[in-house]
Order: sequence, then structure tokens, then C-alpha cells
Amino acid sequence: MQLGWLQTFIAVVHTGSFTKAARQLGLTQPAVTQQIRSLERELGKPLFHRTPQGATPTSAGKALAHEIESSMAEINAAVSRHFADTTESRPVRLGGPAELVTAKIMASISQLIAEGLDIRISLGEAASLLEDLKNGHLDIVISTIQPQNRGVEFRALTDEEFALLASPQVSASLPAGALAADSPEVLAKLPLIAYAETLPIIRRYWRMIFDAPPPSPPAVVVPDLRAVIAAVISSAGISVLPTYLCRAELASGALVPLLEPEIPPINTFYLVTRSGSLSEPRLARLHEHLVRDSRDWT
Repeated sequence: MQLGWLQTFIAVVHTGSFTKAARQLGLTQPAVTQQIRSLERELGKPLFHRTPQGATPTSAGKALAHEIESSMAEINAAVSRHFADTTESRPVRLGGPAELVTAKIMASISQLIAEGLDIRISLGEAASLLEDLKNGHLDIVISTIQPQNRGVEFRALTDEEFALLASPQVSASLPAGALAADSPEVLAKLPLIAYAETLPIIRRYWRMIFDAPPPSPPAVVVPDLRAVIAAVISSAGISVLPTYLCRAELASGALVPLLEPEIPPINTFYLVTRSGSLSEPRLARLHEHLVRDSRDWT
């Protein structure tokens, strides 16, 4: 059974005529007749009474129309939103890291949503999101890496600061005064909690602060920084985390910094769009809103 047959069936129900349905659908009247016959053969029952005045649904046809009409309308609306010729008729598509979207972006754009912004959000790592932007699957991306692709425009949005953190219990287990930027050996026996096997955040911190690679492979890898925070709070190990994401835990003492370097490592978020796409008013408004609100994120 083809979806097009059901579309044609609903059109005949609405218009009461094979000829009118054909005109509405941009088909010929014989094509409509053939599709309805094919659907009737598939279902094993007649769906219309044919009369000189037009076509009226049988009891089986009425029951089928009642069941599928709303679903067909939703399918048509979804196709129109995402594949219409103009971007104004479909949702704005935004991509970003799960943690930043959860902690900051949703609250930031809530007013725009209340005012009518239709938006779809994708979560993931920067490289994948930037590829989706390049291929037209996303309209705007918040990236943790600076884009290198042609055909995109970007601006620095805000910086996230990183800290080496532990629970108070793990911190207290270290010898007093044993940890310094020039002597990280004391950390070698502590389990590392990471969000990726490659240790991108931890590796950057060790390189900038200790001028050395991390002392060991991770003990735990979980691809969500919020889960990393939970693991560190429970004394499973230590990790390097963006301070904006665990501000409350730092304030309450559930997490403590093991070092407080004079210049902490940072990373920049970039707001990325395809070149020329900000001519679309809704996207331009979202872009401007994110730029303004990002000043308070970190």
C-alpha cells in the first residue's frame, strides 16, 4: 500500500469527486481512479459509491477516513514544515552540546518560543553538528571548535573556564601541599572521569597547567558532563570540568578545586551559520538573542 493512495483517498472524501480531487492533487482523473481502485483491491472492500453526482464514501470508507484523516494532516504538515521551498514555513533547526543546551540555551530562548518561535534542537559533538550545518540539516550551531569550513560565518560567543575538581573526601585524601602545578605526580593514582576516550578537556588542562600528558587512561568514560559531575561528587575520581556547569556544586562545597591556577584554561563557544542565512528574519533574531544572552552564561 502506498502513502499516495491514502492521500488521494482523503482528497476524494473531502471533494466528493474524483475529478475535483484530481484537480486538487495536480493529477489526471484516470490516475485518481486507478489509485482508488488499487487501494480498494489492497483492502478488499469498496470505499466509494460512484454516482453521476460524484463519489460518496461507503461505511468502510467513512471508517477509514475517520481513523487516518488527522494522521494524514500531520504528515502533510511535517513535510511542509521541513521541505517547503521557503525557510519561513519550517522550524528553525539549532544544534549544540547537550550540557550547554540544558543549562543555558533552553532558558535563554524560552521567551522566543513563547512568542511563536518554532524550533527543533539537535544535541551532539561539534564536528558532527558542523557537518549537519554544512549539509543544510541545521540552520545554526553552537560549536566548541572554531569552524574551518568554507561557506559558514561564525563569531566568538562566550568562553568556558575549566577547573580540576574532586569531592571534598578525595581532596582531603591528598597529602597537604603535595599538589602543585609543577608536581602533578600525586594525581597519578586517582581515577580520571572523562566524557570521551580521547580526554579532550583533561588533555588540554594537563598540557596547559602541567605541560605534560594525563598520567593514565580514564577509569570511567560517560558522554555527558553532567554524569561526570555526578561521578566526581560521589568520589569515584577526579575530572576537569567547565565551571559554569557546576557553579552550584562549587558554591555548596560538593565539589572543590584541586588547583587554582592564576590563568585557568578556557575554551571558546562559537555561533555558526551558513553564509548569507541571517537574511532570514527568524534566524537573525535567534542569532541576536543568543549573542546578547551569552554574556551571562559563564
